[in-house]
Amino acid sequence: MISVLVVDDSVVVRRLVADALSADRGVEVVGTAPNGRVALAKLDQLAPDLVTLDIEMPVMDGLTTLRQLRRTHPKLPVIMFSTLTRAGATATLDALAAGASDYVTKPANVGSVAESLASVRDQLLPRIHALCDRPAVPKPPAMPVPTRDRADAQRRSGRPPPGAGGVDVIAVGCSTGGPDALTRMLTMLPAGLPVPVVVVQHMPPVFTAMFAERLNRMTALTVVEAVDGTTLRPGTVYIAPGNQHLTVVRQGTAVVTRLHGGPPENYCRPAVDVLFRSVATAFGGAAVGVVLTGMGQDGARGCRLLHAAGAEIVVQDEASSVVWGMPGAVVGGGVADAVLTVDQIAAHLAQRTARGVAGAFARARP
Repeated sequence: MISVLVVDDSVVVRRLVADALSADRGVEVVGTAPNGRVALAKLDQLAPDLVTLDIEMPVMDGLTTLRQLRRTHPKLPVIMFSTLTRAGATATLDALAAGASDYVTKPANVGSVAESLASVRDQLLPRIHALCDRPAVPKPPAMPVPTRDRADAQRRSGRPPPGAGGVDVIAVGCSTGGPDALTRMLTMLPAGLPVPVVVVQHMPPVFTAMFAERLNRMTALTVVEAVDGTTLRPGTVYIAPGNQHLTVVRQGTAVVTRLHGGPPENYCRPAVDVLFRSVATAFGGAAVGVVLTGMGQDGARGCRLLHAAGAEIVVQDEASSVVWGMPGAVVGGGVADAVLTVDQIAAHLAQRTARGVAGAFARARP
């Protein structure tokens, strides 16, 4: 059983969450608390496996509670409850930076019990299991940049060794734990990065805009939420907007962004697979695909297409991932060229792009 402590100032929400989680026989709500002070007092007594934590509460709010909790329980999974507002997005991003594991959005109308239950259940249960379940079979060990034997095998297969050519674009996919990993990676890249970076981070609308603004302040790169029809430029990071798929297409001599509201893939919109497919078509082997921490398998199929096109695939290692679902799926599919820490990924990308672009992107610049 996964034991959960539910912290929220609303009696209705506490009951809603408890009822939603009771649908899973592997999850048990062992306690509730109306504010952070009460929650902290109950932690040692209840010893929960996970905490759901509201952001806005009297006496002690969620962010203050999280910071105090992290001093004594640095590894305890915490899922924040947020609202789909600018204030809610800002507070949630602050919480993720302070060590929250993930977040879910509160139902807009708690008066609709059936819809609210379904919303909470569908958001919370997969995250709880992703953060708390222990795999029965150990995952493959991390591996460094490919060895000579691995490179020789790739040459025999007809695929050029990864890293042999230049790079025109970096494509990144991430989910749970991604905001922190992506922030760390981007802050380590140089201001003069000679290629664009396109990113899918699983986030709802409003959150992606706020996240892009925050990254733009924190990094030496230009970071924007992607809009339709923008020509890709070096040194710029394009974040897929919430609830829209991001793709890139060739348009004459340029490569431009395209947004659309097509069906979700892997239950996600934006989806990493959608972006990676378009990158494989537009850039072929002159791309580096990067998959950071996240639950699920979004990005695995896209990585296979990128790999087949000759692109290099780099994923975050299990030890530094909040959830190793997405990167683990790429490794399990046999197309990861390197499994590295976030710091190592940033250093590797800086080295790859410092050698020069492949040429196709250079021709695409206006």
